[in-house]
Amino acid sequence: MDIRLDGKAAFITGGSEGLGKAMAIKFADAGAAVAILARSQDKLIAAKAEIEAAGGGKVCALPCDLLDGAATKAAFAEAEGALGKIDILVNNAGTSRALPFLYITEEQWQEDFELKLFAAARLVRLALPAMKERRWGRIINVLNTGAKAPPAGGAPTAISRAAGLALTKVLAGECAPHNVLVNALLVGLIKSGQLERLHPIEKPDLSYEDFLQDMVSTRNIPIGRIGEAEEFANIACFLASDASGYISGTAINVDGGRSPVV
Repeated sequence: MDIRLDGKAAFITGGSEGLGKAMAIKFADAGAAVAILARSQDKLIAAKAEIEAAGGGKVCALPCDLLDGAATKAAFAEAEGALGKIDILVNNAGTSRALPFLYITEEQWQEDFELKLFAAARLVRLALPAMKERRWGRIINVLNTGAKAPPAGGAPTAISRAAGLALTKVLAGECAPHNVLVNALLVGLIKSGQLERLHPIEKPDLSYEDFLQDMVSTRNIPIGRIGEAEEFANIACFLASDASGYISGTAINVDGGRSPVV
């Protein structure tokens, strides 16, 4: 199946590295214009060059802290102006903060929900009216498998991600009559910037490749390896395309079979 996004424009948060960058590269390769958001200007510049090399469409790279509502609105308006429209919204920005419950501060709870739930909801409010008017849109919320199966010690991220799953289902029901389809992709262990940052904290005595293999052994991944960002991006590209026209309100595990919940 040849998945194409010709004539479409995508807005991807957390787009300067890892899964966000992989999705942007895949979308550009499929013919879409792409806007990426992240906090680091340097990483955005490097990512923009990679995405431009993948496709011939326009690429917009915008520095933005999604915790700042006014800055988020300004960045969205700039992307919409540069690309002409936003057909595909990918809420990908986030962290994987997980602590024992009593160690989580009030500020950490607030920041986690602000970034992973309220920022996503804000962007949906900005993108949805025009999608409904054009009667075409795709919204993809990138969560993690803890949204379906929250583990002990998984707060606050598992809880904010579970809220993101509820948001996905609510939006899917409201938006489907307007041909705006809303789905979630639930991340398992996939090679990304988060794993690269985790490596020196958890196993600094191991090489990065040995660290990944150790995770395979200790985290019980049935498929027997860590996922590739490109594999995740392939599924996102399908959900962003016309080929997914009868899929809405789903949450797909991209985890090598590790999650105990389907």
